Amino acid sequence: MPWIREIHLEEATGLLKRQLHAAIKRAGRIWNIIQVMSINEMVLKDSIKFYQTIMAGESPLTRSQREMLAVVVSVENNCYY
Repeated sequence: MPWIREIHLEEATGLLKRQLHAAIKRAGRIWNIIQVMSINEMVLKDSIKFYQTIMAGESPLTRSQREMLAVVVSVENNCYY
């Protein structure tokens, strides 16, 4: 199993701390995909913005259709969604 250094909420400062608190506010917890990006706060910030654009930005697909596509891709990749 690979190991990636992570920065947890207790040791986070500045932008990263704000992003981790925002993650808790959005989802009630810090999911692993967020935690694993904690070592690079700008990657985390841009990744969240990209995800928000894909899932909630203007699109010919409805939010439900986008969620369904995300579930299908996760199943195909043997990932929990």
